[in-house]
Parts: sequence; C-alpha cells; structure tokens
Amino acid sequence: MTRLAIVTDSTAYIPEDALKDLPIFIIPLHVIWGDETYRDNVDIFQSVFYDRLNNSKVLPSTSQPSPKEFIDLYKKIGSEYDQILSIHISSHLSGTVDSAIQAKNALKGMQIEVVDSQSTSMGLGFLVLTAARAAKNGESLQNCITFAESAKSRLHVYFILRTLEFLKRGGRIGGASALLGTALNLKPILMLQDGKIESFAKVRTMQKALTRLAEVFNEKIQGKTPVHAAIIQAEAEDDVIFLKNEITRIVNPNDIQEFLFAGISPVIGTHVGPGSIGICFLTEK
Repeated sequence: MTRLAIVTDSTAYIPEDALKDLPIFIIPLHVIWGDETYRDNVDIFQSVFYDRLNNSKVLPSTSQPSPKEFIDLYKKIGSEYDQILSIHISSHLSGTVDSAIQAKNALKGMQIEVVDSQSTSMGLGFLVLTAARAAKNGESLQNCITFAESAKSRLHVYFILRTLEFLKRGGRIGGASALLGTALNLKPILMLQDGKIESFAKVRTMQKALTRLAEVFNEKIQGKTPVHAAIIQAEAEDDVIFLKNEITRIVNPNDIQEFLFAGISPVIGTHVGPGSIGICFLTEK
C-alpha cells in the first residue's frame, strides 16, 4: 500500500491527543525576538511566550520556514513515505505555502502536493486532521487533496481580541483595520474569510462577545451537522469556561461530533496578543 504523509506547520497547534497515531509531521515557523530566533513550539512554547510578551519592551516578529527547512523535512519523510501532502497557513497571512512550493519544485523525484488552507490555528488543524484520517484509512493522495479542498469551503473561524494593536503592528490587520479606534468597551469579533482577517461584529463587553460567538456557531451549523469544533485561546482560560458553558446552553450536543480545546501558538500569538479567544468549526456540508 502507498504510504502517504501529511505535513503541516506549527500554527495549526493541534492538541496532542488528536495527533495520536496519525501520519502528521509539523514544520515550525519562527518567532524573532531581538537577536534571537525561536522555532515555534520547539524552542518557545505558549506556557512561557505570553508571560514574556506581557512583560517585554521589545515585541517579537515572525517568519516562515525557509525552502531548505522544507527540503530537509521532505527528504526525511521520504525515507519512510511514498507521498506527501503539505497543508499550510493561509498564503495571505504567511509565506509558508510559497516556501513549501519552492521545496516541492526542488525535489523533482518526490511526489509532493501543497495545499493553501486559507486558514490557520485549528481551522488549518481540522483540514489536516481530515486529510490525515483519510490517509490512515488508505485513501489516495488525490482523494485526500479532494477532502481537504472540500473542507475549506465548510470551515469557519471566528475570534475575539483584547486589542487590535498586535494585528496592526504585525501588518496582518486586513479588513479589521476599519475597527481601529473602536471604543475600549467594544469588543471586535473577527473572522477568517478567503484566507484574510475580516471584521464580523462589534459587541459591548467581553461576555456579550463570547455569547455572540456561541450564537454564531449555532446559527452556522444548522442543517450542516454533525460538526467538528475547537475553542482556541491565548491565556484566556476563564473565557474558555464561559464560552464552553454558553455553547452547552445554546447548542444541541448531538450536533457536535468532535469538540477540542487548543492553544494559540506563539507565532499566531505574536499577531493576536494575549487574551485572545475564538472558535473554529468544520460543518458536515
């Protein structure tokens, strides 16, 4: 049987339990902090990153893996697998897809396909899990690509930021720029649309914003269940509990096939900041 590996990047930040026994390999993006460069979730982790971010006078920046890093990983995987499907963070948010394509073009003798998820965090994560679970079940490379591409149109990512300042400084603010200058007591809800960050709504108070997230989740899944869902957060544990309780109150539990809880990687955290929380979900149709 043809052996198929799935490669993704560290921004997916898939929980360890969900990765178990799946042919998934992860390439880290980079956090650049002053003169130091760290590999995302290899040299620097969520557990220390946000504390440092809160106390640092120097803000970090980020960069994609180089084509050489992809080449090295692809060659290593190639010693055990016949084919590689590489699924990565939206090309509107990072140059990671471009690096992967350059590496693919340099390795003419290997069968490698690259997919732009047009997402990140557990939005990307659900595409990767979809492809990896299919690969484990013996599906072909082409079928796994088809499943991942189909899932892109059924993927939803909504999130709340404590401040837009990190998005602004990192140059990833996109359509959310219209919200700059929003009064402090208004919480902007953002979404990923066609791989870009866009404004969705402005809500008074954090609790009302979290309730609105639960309502949007329930609205979007009607007639499209069962769904795979994940709450993502960066140092926002209390908000996770509140959002989970709101979802439990509003959403029929039979509509949710899989419910995960995930962090937000340091690379994404560089751009969204501490206190961020969101929900990613993949509908049935």
